[in-house]
Amino acid sequence: MRRSVVMLSAGLVLLSAGAAFAQNTPHNLILFVPDGLRGKIVTNETAPAMAEVRDKGVNFRNSHSLFPTFTTANASALATGHYLGDTGDFSNTIYTGYPVGPADGSVTPFLEVDPVILDADEHFGGDYLNEETVLKMARAKGYSTAALGKLGPTLIFDHTDKIGAEGLHSIVIDDATGTKNGMPLSEEIKAALTKAGLPLATPPRGDNSKAGDAKTPGTLTPNTAQQAWFTDVTTKVVLPMFKARNKPFVLVFWSRDPDGSQHNTGDSLNTITPGINGPTSLAGIKNADNNLAQLRKALDDLGLTASTNIIISSDHGFSTISKESKTSPSAKAAYDDTPKDFLPMGFLALDLAKALDLPLFDPNDKNAPVPANAHPKAGNGLLGKDPAKPDLVVATNGGSDLIYLPNRDKKLADRTIKALLEQDYVSGLFVDDRFGRFPGTLPMSQIGLKGKAVTPNPTIVVNFRSYVSGCDEPTNCSVEIADTVLRQGQGMHGSFGRGDTLNFTAAIGPDFKAGYADPLPVNNADVGMTIAELMGLHPANAGGLTGRVMSEALPNGIIPKSADATIVSKPAANGLRTVVKYQRVLSQRYFDVAGFPGRTVGLDAETGKQKTAGQ
Repeated sequence: MRRSVVMLSAGLVLLSAGAAFAQNTPHNLILFVPDGLRGKIVTNETAPAMAEVRDKGVNFRNSHSLFPTFTTANASALATGHYLGDTGDFSNTIYTGYPVGPADGSVTPFLEVDPVILDADEHFGGDYLNEETVLKMARAKGYSTAALGKLGPTLIFDHTDKIGAEGLHSIVIDDATGTKNGMPLSEEIKAALTKAGLPLATPPRGDNSKAGDAKTPGTLTPNTAQQAWFTDVTTKVVLPMFKARNKPFVLVFWSRDPDGSQHNTGDSLNTITPGINGPTSLAGIKNADNNLAQLRKALDDLGLTASTNIIISSDHGFSTISKESKTSPSAKAAYDDTPKDFLPMGFLALDLAKALDLPLFDPNDKNAPVPANAHPKAGNGLLGKDPAKPDLVVATNGGSDLIYLPNRDKKLADRTIKALLEQDYVSGLFVDDRFGRFPGTLPMSQIGLKGKAVTPNPTIVVNFRSYVSGCDEPTNCSVEIADTVLRQGQGMHGSFGRGDTLNFTAAIGPDFKAGYADPLPVNNADVGMTIAELMGLHPANAGGLTGRVMSEALPNGIIPKSADATIVSKPAANGLRTVVKYQRVLSQRYFDVAGFPGRTVGLDAETGKQKTAGQ
């Protein structure tokens, strides 16, 4: 992942791609993100519009989400072309090291909130990602720029420019548009929305936002109405406006579906089947597909198809939630909102507090102590005698959690790791290199989590167990332990199983090959770097953990070779080893799966018994 090799790759692409890059004016580009779309769920029946792009354009059949496989983390990679060790967006919920006002003073804020992102920017030197985004660079070059869709990742694409009464110069329209927490709309956009007969505020999600509880099923409705508005705004206002400007544009459309419908699905209350393969999830996939079809039709109607590249890249795959554990003390306790013998929300914080004999406080409840037979409100936990100066912080996320040791106590790290190795829901541990090596774990630098990030670096990343149940294609029927308020049978992501790392990526347009199935591994950082290359953008790159230009997908582009490799840790006292299976192109590593063999989808029980290349 050294920058020098990446830039050499980009240079070779420039030399070999010929006319595609000789043009003075780049083509337009649309990045369409179907949040949470699994890599192998797309067929002519489930998602015909996406299948058409894949089959007629470039099929990136060996695609990867970055771990931890969460939304804002991968949005940071798509937006900057950098791995998470540089962007510092390690998961949807992170530890900031300071109380975040818009998060009600919590030190563990959820990043899918615009004011939280802006507050983090202010605290971390004006840019919490510490890397330029493609929309910011394109806007600075004079291109038209816009990002529309899901709250949080949409703003990430151009979040740092707050100069002027109208806020961001890119058009940013998300769930918060029209409220005090939304980005201001320009007078030009307001007038165009009014002329098109569209509201100036985003419609709510309605029933799609209903997650249910342990006794009440969640939603049976996809996010149709809200996304129809986003799509209408894009096709009836933004694209016609961009065409009239007669200059290149970069547009991001972030579809909340199928993610929202898979998370909140009411098809499978407290049972893992059908899980995220029920009718509600499939309706969410079709909803996103319909949005893409409308966008492509608008390009045709406006005469923009021949001059516009479209890249589809989901941020991550998806799994069905399991809440079962035979070893967890918290699963043996009783909670008002949790079925008997199921893991409660915040089980990692609860179990560590017991194992380490440390008081537990709730950062989402004004640092109040967590009572007996209760769990933290959002799952996050502050462990230690003084919640204002915690010894250990748990940032709860879903299929993996983050642990921070603010005092850098190596003895506490060792005790924490030993406690985690005793739990059957754990499958793989990654430790900040500064703390040294621990049997059964691997250093974070091996998976791109140590770079130039300005946010606090996690001390331990805990991957949770995943397995296969319910269908013949493993990545379409992955099940994972998840630390979340959502219920067994609903959907989650974040793990290092192939069900979560295999996302969907495809591309079509004047700068891409037609009818090409790409055998090489690609990931979301590569998508960001390729967008920059196609648009002639030149990031400053504070860090060196950058993706590569997907040269093999471009006409006359070079096709580098790839290789497989495995990294295996030393065994812990109980024999457990963290194993990483990855592919390599030049200096880039593409992480397929990781964890304890037999506890992660795609990592069978025999893997890692013999050490192989890549250590």
